[in-house]
Amino acid sequence: MSGPDGGRRVLLTGIGVVAPGGVGVKRFWDLLANGRTATRTITAFDPAPFRSHVAAECDFDPVASGLSQQQIRKWDRTTQFAVVATREAMADSGISGEAEPHRTGVMLGTACGMTASLDREYAVVSDSGRNWLVDDKHGVPYLYDYFLPSSMAAEIAWLAEAEGPVGIVSTGCTSGIDVVGHATDLIADGEADVMIAGASDAAISPITVACFDAIKATTPRNDEPATASRPFDRTRNGFALGEGSAVFVLEELGHARRRGARAYAEIAGHAGRSNAHSMTGLRADGREMAEAITHAIGNAGLEPGDVDYVNAHGSATKQNDRHETAALKASLGAHAYRTPVSSIKSMIGHSLGAICSLEVAACALTIDQSLIPPTANLHEPDPECDLDYVPLVAREQRVDVALSVASGFGGFQSAIILTKPERSRT
Repeated sequence: MSGPDGGRRVLLTGIGVVAPGGVGVKRFWDLLANGRTATRTITAFDPAPFRSHVAAECDFDPVASGLSQQQIRKWDRTTQFAVVATREAMADSGISGEAEPHRTGVMLGTACGMTASLDREYAVVSDSGRNWLVDDKHGVPYLYDYFLPSSMAAEIAWLAEAEGPVGIVSTGCTSGIDVVGHATDLIADGEADVMIAGASDAAISPITVACFDAIKATTPRNDEPATASRPFDRTRNGFALGEGSAVFVLEELGHARRRGARAYAEIAGHAGRSNAHSMTGLRADGREMAEAITHAIGNAGLEPGDVDYVNAHGSATKQNDRHETAALKASLGAHAYRTPVSSIKSMIGHSLGAICSLEVAACALTIDQSLIPPTANLHEPDPECDLDYVPLVAREQRVDVALSVASGFGGFQSAIILTKPERSRT
């Protein structure tokens, strides 16, 4: 039951999702499968002072999702998302009562932590920025927790009764892949048998919008919010901010089999690289992403020609889409032209650290359902982006091997391979 590198094999046996367009895996997949978009004009606050007014918000009712008034008061929206997603993932897997606490761990990813609550509370303690010396007496008693993303991991560990490895991975927009990879390694290395792993971000707030406005990374297509996110399209002009969470139950193969668990996919390999030279710049040849892809495929014991589908980073910035296209050509060779590629950011926006876990969820469901989600809003392909980006309409196709890739500020490049669970390894 070991992988090609001698480590123990890891199955994904439970999925939980909070996403734009709906809470829960069923609503998430329904939106993707039907190519609908959840981007709209921001409602969380008045976006009029900003360049970009567009985001993909979650229609999230914490009471309807089973949270108490005390939990709602205590937890930032990011933690609320993570808790609700974890509950669904654990119920989906049937893991409750089946795992040894000391052999169960939690790893969560986030790019921005409790940004929305910190933004709100700073406005309170500083009297909307009027006071340089803030008065902490006006802050909520949970303010310290908002400074520490690890407080979210602690809440999930208590929920899951996990007494094994617990921690946070924060590598910007690649966090959602990196955290699943790290959790997989802990199982493969024998540190745990079960890991609750995923990512959460709820950073649609004035400070976040202002930061992305400053570098013109987000779309100013304010008059067409439903079609504002246009990955690989000639008319694209930036990403739409998003929010959400996806959490998984990962299990060692033997542990899952002994309890008769149903598996969506196997986490077969992952890798990460960095360009080590720029916070936001990307090389035109996509070298670092290509290397991450090549190593992830190799770690899975596969060849480039084995990849059936690529879930793209597809952020809808000109720099990223061309960089990613070059990376796929460099890593997959001629097979890149035969491989379906799509970006779900066209439908649910870019939820920063959380998006890659949502994309891992999409890959697992693509394998499970034999249906490739489309790239919405792709009407005028960029001639420099000349791969098969599955425009507008989902495609029925068996997928045994899915590759998901990510690119993040700081020069981070990550890739992860999911395979059909019954697929044999040589």
